Amino acid sequence: MIYLDHAATTRLRDEVRDAWLDAQGVVGNASSVHGAGQNARRVLEEARESFAITVGAEPIEVIFTSGGTESVGLGLQGLWRRRARGRDLIVLPDGEHHATLDTVSWLERSERARIAPVALDAVGRIRADAFHDALTGAALATALVAGNETGTINDAARLSEAAARADVPLHLDAVAALGRTRVDFAAWRGDAPSGGGLVAMSASGHKIGAPVGTGALVVSRTARIEPMLHGGGQQRGIRAGTQDVAGAVALARAAELAEQERDAEATRLEALRAGFVSGLGRRIPSAVVLGDPHHHLPSTVHVLLPGAAGESVLFLLDQRGISVSTGSACQAGVAEPSHVVMALGYSAVEARQVVRISMGRDTTAADLDALEDALVDAYERLRS
Repeated sequence: MIYLDHAATTRLRDEVRDAWLDAQGVVGNASSVHGAGQNARRVLEEARESFAITVGAEPIEVIFTSGGTESVGLGLQGLWRRRARGRDLIVLPDGEHHATLDTVSWLERSERARIAPVALDAVGRIRADAFHDALTGAALATALVAGNETGTINDAARLSEAAARADVPLHLDAVAALGRTRVDFAAWRGDAPSGGGLVAMSASGHKIGAPVGTGALVVSRTARIEPMLHGGGQQRGIRAGTQDVAGAVALARAAELAEQERDAEATRLEALRAGFVSGLGRRIPSAVVLGDPHHHLPSTVHVLLPGAAGESVLFLLDQRGISVSTGSACQAGVAEPSHVVMALGYSAVEARQVVRISMGRDTTAADLDALEDALVDAYERLRS
């Protein structure tokens, strides 16, 4: 099998598995006062400190969760329920992940939130001017650090600065970005006042070689977040419940390794990406590579193949042992036109003609050569 869907999930790293299994042997509840509990607490807090260093945060700001979806939901709902009085507007850029879209949609239906949409430009970046204009009087804002489909990277520091000037709390979704581009909570937050600018940031473990079920929400120490779960008061009272020591250890180890390797991997993957895009352009001239040609994740290629349904391309590639996707894998297998592609100005028909290729640590030039041949063959068959 040639696996090229690392943006959906990636292999559990050997080093991370070892650390995870070792930590499974830690006996004791980290909230207990006896020796076993305090040993568990020590292991947990070492993991918290390690993860905080990796993402440019303070240890007290790291709230361990079950993954990206929970982190996004906790961040958005928590900020909404502690919003400034009289504010009911949520600034929501087009093309966000469904974890964000569905949470905001629920707040709109159930909590009478109003949505201020922000358009993307032709390459999928959030329009900074439109984002700034939408912030006036908003309760909160949210944005992707990097698009999970296109791989386009936004200017997180600039978005945070705009939110700080408007005194609006900002949540950033860094799930696709962590381990693939720079993630720095403190640098992006800058000297923003306590109430506005970047105050929360979501991350997930299984995208970077940690187990499924691990993640974190980074919450500024001055932010006011209403918990979704009550009981016990763990993790600053923001997420109650017995803490998963082994999961925290695995997440911290995976993030540490990904950050150590990030520059070298970015260089390697960018070279592979450039070679693949060039070859595909020669053999399928009508193919359109979506996203920002300069500011993108080196691991992601999002391709529109005019006249060929993405689902059909995926099926033909899968028959040859090659795994790719048509976009986000978080929609319960429902085949829909990509809302991200439509946010770039394409039609619903064209938004069904996309394939997302996402590389990882084990991706080789031979893998992409095989993909190129298979993709050309699939396209010719579907167009004949």
